[in-house]
Amino acid sequence: MVLKIISAEKIEFEGNVEQVTLPGVAGKFQVLNNHAAIVAALAPGSLSWTADGANAERQIAGGVADVKNNVVSVCLY
Repeated sequence: MVLKIISAEKIEFEGNVEQVTLPGVAGKFQVLNNHAAIVAALAPGSLSWTADGANAERQIAGGVADVKNNVVSVCLY
């Protein structure tokens, strides 16, 4: 699946990942390959993902996540 992390200035990350964990306003949730389509508001917290067996993490102030057709687009505030 593809993860895109987008800020107002630029695309901060775009690449293939195995999983993404997001800080939703109702609590953390994880997205795996072939996840159902979803749009979710994000709270301040830790956005993490695994790519090529390595874990990465980024703190966010909030945003919106859109999951559709194995693409996770995270638009940051």
